[in-house]
Amino acid sequence: MTPNASRRQFFKSTGAVSAAAMLGGVGLSACGGSSGVTALTADEQMALTATQALAAYKAGSMTATAYVTNLINRAKSLTDLNAMITIDEAGALAAAKLVDADRAAGKTLGPLAGLPIVVKDNINTKGMKTTGGTWSLRNFQPTKNAPSVQKLVEAGAIILGKSNLHEWAFGITSTNFTLGIDPITKEANRPCKNPYDTSRIPGGSSGGTAVAVAARFAPAGLGTDTGGSTRVPASFCGIAGFRPSVGNGGQERRYPDTATDALPISTTRDTVGPMGRTVADIALLDSVITGAAVPTAKALKGLKVGIPAAFWASLDDSVKPVADAAKKKLADAGVVFVDADLADIMAQNDKVSFQIALHEPVAAIPAYLTANSAPVTTVAQVQVGLTSPDVVGAFAAIAGDVYGGAYADVMTTQRPALQKLYTDYFALAKVDCVMFPTTLLAAPKIDPVNGSKSLSYTSGGVEQKDKDTFATCIRNTDPCTNAGLPSLSIPAGMTAGGLPLGMEIDGPLGSDANLLAIGMAIEAVWGPLKAPAL
Repeated sequence: MTPNASRRQFFKSTGAVSAAAMLGGVGLSACGGSSGVTALTADEQMALTATQALAAYKAGSMTATAYVTNLINRAKSLTDLNAMITIDEAGALAAAKLVDADRAAGKTLGPLAGLPIVVKDNINTKGMKTTGGTWSLRNFQPTKNAPSVQKLVEAGAIILGKSNLHEWAFGITSTNFTLGIDPITKEANRPCKNPYDTSRIPGGSSGGTAVAVAARFAPAGLGTDTGGSTRVPASFCGIAGFRPSVGNGGQERRYPDTATDALPISTTRDTVGPMGRTVADIALLDSVITGAAVPTAKALKGLKVGIPAAFWASLDDSVKPVADAAKKKLADAGVVFVDADLADIMAQNDKVSFQIALHEPVAAIPAYLTANSAPVTTVAQVQVGLTSPDVVGAFAAIAGDVYGGAYADVMTTQRPALQKLYTDYFALAKVDCVMFPTTLLAAPKIDPVNGSKSLSYTSGGVEQKDKDTFATCIRNTDPCTNAGLPSLSIPAGMTAGGLPLGMEIDGPLGSDANLLAIGMAIEAVWGPLKAPAL
């Protein structure tokens, strides 16, 4: 077999391998390579998904040291994207060399041995700063990993570094006015940029992780999600983003992280979430974090999927053709769509969303700072260093506890009412999940002055002027977060202008494995998006 034929065969074979096969077969023994296996080039290595990278190790077609080196070189060559706050080159290379040595020695390795990942810079990491993209925590270093991070590291994952984000994760653009800025010298702003069009936002608040994965700095990573922060950037950057079940906390929370393991916004809504170029990669990380089996792709023929009209309204004219085409491909594959609306969902969500997100930080932020021995301990001390205009406004509302008086009613009446709308819907419509465009529009332009405070777009030929960017971008992602449901954004297609778009599926509480199984089947029908031209 010629070298090129060998490479084609490798990518063809690994593209058909399930995440379950990867988890069950990788790293259980040494794999020194097979005779005649052709080493992958740097470009081929950077194109690998997480499951493909693990398969490449098993096949002996690359080493962890070579792979990590190529990814770090890629990140360093594209610093203008501002995807990363910290790159741990020395630590990542040391970990990669250890994996290679252990593999050569025939030692038993973890299921993710040598898999490079990035971690959003609001999630605690031992030995690496967790800045939250904000000035008051610029030198803050936690003493231990967040549980989800620890699970991945114990399985052999290698942390390449910490990714950029909207300041304190309190926004949807990742136009961070603090990154690289000294409040005294007022150095220039460095917004996180979309790799498909660097004049546009990547979405937020997990924008840096999305950019790093889309731009091939890493095959996968971790973000966090409060109102859409894994799924909005996934949609804008052409990757997959997952929000696991949270429910009412306790046993209903899928991931083990607590409000002191990542910079908090809402103890009710916050969660860590995996991000990757494929749903199969997300399922793999989810399995390691939870200890659950990796699901296999679900049969699509006869699968019932709800189409709630409220989530399909007011789409940008560039989005609707992509969404309709994605829906048709699934119908052709046998999916049965049920036109059943979630009546009053948006109005009920409005009675819950900000009331939770702007009250719970009053207690959650000081509790996190104190528990982690941070250099500041109060909301007021954090406020002093804030520079992103929208985050300054959010913290003013927190400091004044503007929703404190409404909170009890929200938690005892309004949020349960929202959850009941979903429970009744799934019971009556008899669907496995609902589906709709993750975002109403493709990635908007960066506003370097106000952080994209407002935007305009066209829907049904009618111009929608001066719309609030935050509210517009999270319109479809926010309701399920307030209900605590699992949610997944899947790359669905590209606009005529070449911008990626995602479709979201939400399921009942605790249906995470089923949702991932559906997502893996869907992505097989839609196929991958082309890589950004960088």
